[in-house]
Amino acid sequence: MRPIATQDLERLSGIDHPVLRRVFAGRRISSETELDTSLQGLHRPDSLLGINAAVELLERALERGERVLVVGDFDADGATSSALMVAALRAMGAARVDYLVPNRFAFGYGLTPEIVAVAAAKSPDLIVTVDNGISSLAGVEAAHRLGIRVLVTDHHLPGDVLPDAEAIVNPNQPGDAFPSKALAGVGVAFYVLLALRARLEAIGWFERRGIAKPNLANYLDLVALGTVADLVPLDRNNRVLVQQGLQRIRAGQSRPGIKALLEVAGRNAARAVAADFGFAVGPRLNAAGRLDDMSEGIECLLSEDPGRARQLAQRLDALNRERRDIEADMKQQAVQAIEHLHLGGDGLPPGLCLYDADWHQGVIGILAARIKEQFHRPVIAFARAGEHELKGSARSIPGLHIRDTLDAIAARHPQLLQKFGGHAMAAGLTLAEADLPAFERAFHTELRLRLDSKALQGVLETDGELRDSDFELDFSELLRDAGPWGQGFPEPLFEGVFSVVNLRIVGETHLKLALRPEGSRRVLDAIAFNQAARSPQTGQRLRLVYRLDTNEYRGMLEVQLVVEYLEPL
Repeated sequence: MRPIATQDLERLSGIDHPVLRRVFAGRRISSETELDTSLQGLHRPDSLLGINAAVELLERALERGERVLVVGDFDADGATSSALMVAALRAMGAARVDYLVPNRFAFGYGLTPEIVAVAAAKSPDLIVTVDNGISSLAGVEAAHRLGIRVLVTDHHLPGDVLPDAEAIVNPNQPGDAFPSKALAGVGVAFYVLLALRARLEAIGWFERRGIAKPNLANYLDLVALGTVADLVPLDRNNRVLVQQGLQRIRAGQSRPGIKALLEVAGRNAARAVAADFGFAVGPRLNAAGRLDDMSEGIECLLSEDPGRARQLAQRLDALNRERRDIEADMKQQAVQAIEHLHLGGDGLPPGLCLYDADWHQGVIGILAARIKEQFHRPVIAFARAGEHELKGSARSIPGLHIRDTLDAIAARHPQLLQKFGGHAMAAGLTLAEADLPAFERAFHTELRLRLDSKALQGVLETDGELRDSDFELDFSELLRDAGPWGQGFPEPLFEGVFSVVNLRIVGETHLKLALRPEGSRRVLDAIAFNQAARSPQTGQRLRLVYRLDTNEYRGMLEVQLVVEYLEPL
């Protein structure tokens, strides 16, 4: 945690609890206004470049009864974006709106010419991309050759040339003045719909058609889910979107699909937090796109029938269990390969390029994330994507913009990368299998220019120690409600010394502990996920880094420590 100046704490004097003041000051919150998550705090859509042109396209489509086809992505952000755009356009009176999500194994990512050819079978007048399209130059050209107009809504970083679409809405495109560049794809789609509804209301559309003006706040559960699952930074604007969605879920006002996904994950919707999206709902939704067809996930989110939504959620849960098994095997193979690198005597390189011919293309992204967490290095995991072609999924560490890194490699080696795109922390790329050794060399060279040894050490920043009086249910609930916590606005981490009263291994890999804080008589429940291999001894003193959480069991609430790191003393 960065050093906190006295004036930082003084600006937050209206917050009663001293630890909470410290937590917010450590996250660079300079006034209590920044903690306001009411809808009044949202930025307006007016400053989004291209928003007027986008609204005109959609208004024309509605007025003329045109066919609108939403083309999404095969991850949770793409699924929620697709469901949001389809459901909201239907609620606004679009009679002919459908969606199409490319199968990642057959078509790859985005609006490619191949997916445009598939889309043409539905005879759309207008294609609306969600969570993709900013790099789809050839796809937009292919659509135009068929007489199909294109509206691109996206949030990914653009290349040097933008597609020649009729309209582009992306806060990261050159010249865009929208204050928040951290919107997820679903956030961009939500803003387009906000602007469209305002235009339709202004021209009397809803009155003329006898349509009730839709309350777009009712779709914020989708926006919250996609925003958290896509790991975009939770700046204030995104925290508003996420918190408002959570409030609706807790009040029992979520879509049946989101409720069903929470239920199959064993989460209580009435106490949902942002982490439930990231660790429970998001992975189940993503499993459809990783192993099968994301259409199942979108249908789950679109369903208005609780029974049907429950069936689809159970199917997604089964796919997620299958994904976990595949991931476990792949991770074991990856760790063994990394251990061989250790045997070479030179230590690990600054980044890891991992490949096995049998790896599942849909799981390499989550494999890269797991290896990155364990070894604290940028990781690119590759899988075979066709004859002589590899697809890679990259995950980065703080201090390295992975998409910019790939851009620099492409500039130095113009023939090496067939295509790439992404964010600061995650990216995707395609290259020829024969070029993998050359790419790995170029990757390591670029990382040595951009990273020093300190960046690869993996430092846990904490919010300091807690007093004995802080280990109470009231305070753990206060922390829980102080979010939403997530990427760029991390959940508080604390450190301290504890003695092990007793312990046992649960679920084969997790440690269940009873701990006594140093100098205290109280005994606290704790869980250390995937740390059974580091099991301490009863009576041993440990230095821990942990989150203070509330555990719900059989309707009872109690304080629980979630251990992120343990070190014997």
